[in-house]
Amino acid sequence: IGERLELIHRAHSRDNFARGAVRAALWVVNQSPGLYDMQDVLGLKQG
Repeated sequence: IGERLELIHRAHSRDNFARGAVRAALWVVNQSPGLYDMQDVLGLKQG
C-alpha cells in the first residue's frame, strides 16, 4: 500500500501506427487464410 508502478506510452505522431498498418498489409497478402496478430507480422512468435 502506498506504492504505485506506472508504465506510460505516449505517441506524439500517428506515423508509426500508419507504418505498422502498411507493414501488416504487405505481410498478410502472402499468408494463408487464418487468424494473425502483430507478433506474427513482426516475427516475434516462438514455436
